[in-house]
Amino acid sequence: MSATIINGKEISAQIRQELRQQIQELHHARGITPGLAVILVGEDPASQSYVTAKERACQETGIYSDDNRLPATTTQQELLQLIQQKNQDPRIHGILVQLPLPRHIDEQAVIAAIAPEKDVDGFSPISLGRLMLGQPTFLSCTPHGIIQLLLRSHVNTDGAHVVVVGRSNIVGKPVANLLFQKAAGGNATVTICHRHTRDLAHFTRQADILIAAAGAPHTITKEMVKPGAVVIDVGVNRVSAPDSPRGYRLQGDVDFAEVSQVASQITPVPGGVGPMTITMLLYNTVLAAKGEIR
Repeated sequence: MSATIINGKEISAQIRQELRQQIQELHHARGITPGLAVILVGEDPASQSYVTAKERACQETGIYSDDNRLPATTTQQELLQLIQQKNQDPRIHGILVQLPLPRHIDEQAVIAAIAPEKDVDGFSPISLGRLMLGQPTFLSCTPHGIIQLLLRSHVNTDGAHVVVVGRSNIVGKPVANLLFQKAAGGNATVTICHRHTRDLAHFTRQADILIAAAGAPHTITKEMVKPGAVVIDVGVNRVSAPDSPRGYRLQGDVDFAEVSQVASQITPVPGGVGPMTITMLLYNTVLAAKGEIR
C-alpha cells in the first residue's frame, strides 16, 4: 500500500485562483482593493523569508501589501503606535505582526492591540474565543488550511476519530476546536496528545485522521499509524544535510517514507500544509475587506 499524496501546492493554487476572482469582483462592485499590513520587527532570517513570501503572494493575487520592517531595537510602545495607525487606516483591512518578536516586546499585548476586524492571523483572544464558540471569525491560518486540505481531498471527518499531536495556540488547540464543530470539515471525535502523553502510540494507532504538530522530527513512525489512516504533517524542522547547498533540509514530524507505506493519504514536507498557511491569510484578508467579520 502506498499513500496518495495530498498536494498542498495544488490545492493552494486552486484557492488563490478563487480569491483572484473574488478580489476582481470586489473591486468592480465596490471599488475596494483588499489591503494587508505586514509588520516585521528585527532581522530573523526565517521570518524575513516568510514575510517576503507573504508579500509576493499578495502581489500575485491582487492584494495591496503594506510592508513595515522595523529594527530589533523598536520599543513595544513604538510597535503599538504603528498598529494603532494601521487600525485606523481605511486602506488596511488586515494586520499581520510576524512572530516571534524580540524578547523585550510582549507578544500577547501586541496581538491584543490589533483591531478584531483586522486580526487576519486569527490569534487574538477574541478570534480564538469566537472560534471555540463556533461564531463567525477569522480562523487561524494553519488550522484552517488543514481543514481545507481535508475537505478538498474528500476526507470525511464526520464521525471520524482525529488524534492531534500538539497543543499549541497556533495549531493544536484551534484545529482541535475546528474539527469538532458542527460544520463542514468538523463533527469529528478529537483526542489531543502532547509530549507528556503516556504511551503516545496507543492513541495515534486509533486515529482515522492523524495530525502531527509536535515540532520534532520522527515523532510519528510507521508503527504508530493505523493502516489506512489519513496523516497530516504540520511539522517544519531543519535537519542537518551537508550535501544541501543550504546545509540543511526541511523535515516534518512524520517519518514520511515509512508512514506513507501504511497511510491512505499523507501530506509531504515541504509542499503540504505549508503553502496553505499563507493562502488562508490571503483568504482572511479578502474576508476582512468584504466586512463580513466584526
